[in-house]
Amino acid sequence: MKVTGLLPISLIDYPGILAAVIFTQGCNFRCPFCHNPELIPFNNDELIPEKEIFSFLNKRVGKLDGVSITGGEPLLQKDLSGFIKQIQHLGFKVKLDTNGSNPELLRDLVEEGNLDFIAMDIKTSRENYSRAIGVDFDISKITQSIEIVKQFKKYEFRITSVPGLVDEDDITRIREWLAPAKTIVLQQFINKKTFADEYQELKPYPQSKLKEFKLILDSKIDNVKIRGF
Repeated sequence: MKVTGLLPISLIDYPGILAAVIFTQGCNFRCPFCHNPELIPFNNDELIPEKEIFSFLNKRVGKLDGVSITGGEPLLQKDLSGFIKQIQHLGFKVKLDTNGSNPELLRDLVEEGNLDFIAMDIKTSRENYSRAIGVDFDISKITQSIEIVKQFKKYEFRITSVPGLVDEDDITRIREWLAPAKTIVLQQFINKKTFADEYQELKPYPQSKLKEFKLILDSKIDNVKIRGF
């Protein structure tokens, strides 16, 4: 496992759970608005050894309830399944953050019972996806992952509300793409640090705009939340 970051405790990364957060190195997308651009390259000279991760987790048994695995894109890690099983063996619940680009591995993890919560990022509408992720990609894989997630016990779809990449039309199209779905979270775009420098000059939407997006989604989505204000 290429682990490059460890947040000892978080109250917000795993809904309702006191959790540590593990950051994996490497992503196959190049989203210009990405707020963790240092996690995109696959090579990093400052990886954290697995034994150090598990030494930490062993000391947190009974003090933390879960572990959130994020990235980068965790599903690019070939030994992810075994890594998660070791975490579960310690008694922690496991949440996975994913961009949905690897439905095959996602399905395997679900069928093996390796996950307790899935958070999948929806970058924008299908029509504009390549522009939002910065690469050409087979959108059918995203759709496959959506269907896997919708059948899971606990999940949320997350939309980062990036001006110029997500507007009212995109939100309407996303609603039709995802419905019926239990939970969608509208996230505020953060421009302090981005993969593309010009996005640091992009002004985020006001809260009122995200409330408009929420109204669009409310008609067909069970639970729509706004996060980041």
